[in-house]
Amino acid sequence: MTPGQSIGRETFRNFSRADITLFYALAAVALAVFAYGVFLKVRKYARGRHEPRFDHLAARFVRGLAMVGSNITVAKRDPLAGVLHAAILWGFVALFIGTTIIFVDDDVLRLVHPAWRFWYGAFYLWFKLLLNLFGLAFVVGIALMWLRRKIFRLPQLDYTRVDYPPEEYDRSAYVRGDTLFLGLFLAMAVTGFLVEGLRIAADRPRFEVWSVVGWGLADAIDAIGLSRHASSELHFYVWWLHAFLALGFIAYLPYSKAIHMVTALATLILRDDFAGRRLPRPVAASEHLGIKTLADLSWKNLLELDACTKCGRCHVACPARASGAPLSPRDLILDLRECADASWARPALEQARFFAAHPAPERDWALAGGVVKAETLWACTTCRACVAVCPVGIEHVPLIVGLRRNLMEEGEVENQFSEALQGIAKRGNSFKQSEKLRGRWTKELPFRVKDARKEPVEFLWFVGDYASYNPRVQEVSRAVARIFQCAGLDFGIMYDGEWNAGNDVRRGGEEGLFETLAEHNIQMMSKCRFREIVTTDPHSLNTLKNEYSDFGGTYKVSHYTEVLLRLVEEGKLRFKGRLGNRATYHDPCYLGRYNGVYDAPRKLIKRLGLELVEMPRSRENSFCCGAGGGRIWMDDSGLRERPSESRIAEAVALGGIDYFVVACPKDVTMYEDAVKTSGKEGKIRVRDIVELIEEALTEDRSVGAREQAEQAPRRSTAEIEGGP
Repeated sequence: MTPGQSIGRETFRNFSRADITLFYALAAVALAVFAYGVFLKVRKYARGRHEPRFDHLAARFVRGLAMVGSNITVAKRDPLAGVLHAAILWGFVALFIGTTIIFVDDDVLRLVHPAWRFWYGAFYLWFKLLLNLFGLAFVVGIALMWLRRKIFRLPQLDYTRVDYPPEEYDRSAYVRGDTLFLGLFLAMAVTGFLVEGLRIAADRPRFEVWSVVGWGLADAIDAIGLSRHASSELHFYVWWLHAFLALGFIAYLPYSKAIHMVTALATLILRDDFAGRRLPRPVAASEHLGIKTLADLSWKNLLELDACTKCGRCHVACPARASGAPLSPRDLILDLRECADASWARPALEQARFFAAHPAPERDWALAGGVVKAETLWACTTCRACVAVCPVGIEHVPLIVGLRRNLMEEGEVENQFSEALQGIAKRGNSFKQSEKLRGRWTKELPFRVKDARKEPVEFLWFVGDYASYNPRVQEVSRAVARIFQCAGLDFGIMYDGEWNAGNDVRRGGEEGLFETLAEHNIQMMSKCRFREIVTTDPHSLNTLKNEYSDFGGTYKVSHYTEVLLRLVEEGKLRFKGRLGNRATYHDPCYLGRYNGVYDAPRKLIKRLGLELVEMPRSRENSFCCGAGGGRIWMDDSGLRERPSESRIAEAVALGGIDYFVVACPKDVTMYEDAVKTSGKEGKIRVRDIVELIEEALTEDRSVGAREQAEQAPRRSTAEIEGGP
């Protein structure tokens, strides 16, 4: 051996041939157990329904690796968790690479050619330095993560269910699993360093000073008076302890929380950026419109169930859970995972425990209404907070909607929701009013609003139900029309040709009615000549923009705040000065989280001269008003605190806020009602952003609009109801 080659170490120091043989035999057993666990997982996924997710695979792979490598999804809204997880992740990756290098050098190259070795000399020194530093980060990350769990008592890590009393559903197995997972990680890392420290203390090779942690441990071992011989003897036993832990971890990985190291990467690679925004159409070959049994779950659904780490971020973000409703997105995912495991993966281990908690074998494994209660599914507002916050890319909303479709098929629907759907099916609106009255709100305008079906317009205004029929929101619609007119915008509406866009109908599970609405509206819009659709309703915006294309309707769709900001920036709207009030702004779920429109409303508020004070939960972290997913048509009297009331309390707590600014017709209704029911009248005023804009318009533009309006011909009621 050359001098350079003397810098290195034996893999099996002072081991007999029998010891080495035993190690490889145990390794073979561990790998066999690991392989069987992987087989169970693959078999389970193979039973799932086909779902194409492999388009643009190279780009998906790069994106997934970038998200995992940067820990961006873990650090979102919890920087400390992100830093600690990064230390654990990269420490583990480095140690895994180090183990692989030793395996290749010791067990592969040696068999090919004895001279083909590289684990010595300068490579060995740098190798040891880097592994010591990464290993130290690994240990510190695990230790601090453990302390974080024990000291902070984070609510997201409380596994108490929202739909069962603690005594009826035991979650202690999850706590034990988390403890075992972290404990095994920590024990492997600590014993690995101890093995190194004892070896260095026994042999004291000077070059091992590059092993900064191991050398420090060796100094500590010397300090306590352990002889070199004793260190050498103890090294043998600690080596075996470390080996048992490492091999045990390999065997344990597919059956434990540790599997998320593989499944989470896969779900992030295969994630749908439009999850929830654009729902998939029902599978044509399926016997059910929705998800009824395990066979209706796709392989991607089953993969997502295993990717869940029980981190609880969706649990604390969910407005339904916060309001006292029986829904936790985390518990829903875990229930489905337990069901799949009990049926397809580990029946001997799981089935008895699962059915003890879910006494539903007589329901033939029905998922919707059986494994997951109907009231749990109907509690969802489809706000997409769970999808946005999930660090492993689980797509809760499409899954919940799939389960709702089955409830709809089975007729398990709340009476109020059913009545609203009947009204939409019969009249095209949820107010059960004549479609001829959809344009009546324009009667009080002093100018004519064009019928886009009869004359070309630049902007087709899709008004929506609440903005057309609700008396309070009609005031907002008229304000929008006056401002559009004031700015010289060429716009028109479809009057009775417009039906409900269907966004919440679809998310309520009524796919057939949604498709009817979409086909009707697309047919009506095909008769219109326009450049762009503008809407005041974020719910309509989402489905028009993201879902109508599946039915042949592809349009440029903008929210009215985006159009108004353009008009301001082009100088077509000018304000008379600063309003001088303090305001906070609520991000509507379907405008913000669903479609990424955050800045336009804020820029308008600042242009108005208002002092904008952000709420703690804002932008992507905004809290839902509780109206989405059809909830606005359902009974919420049993909730502990409605989401809208919680949101108003959050705004009032800021102190000295004059306006609670909204940009959604449903928000006007929900929050004005919440101000009254929560006793906050006089403390804060709910205003649509367009009402403040109209107030701030320059006098000369307002006068010009009035003069133009006075010259416009008046129309009869009959003309209004049927369009111009």
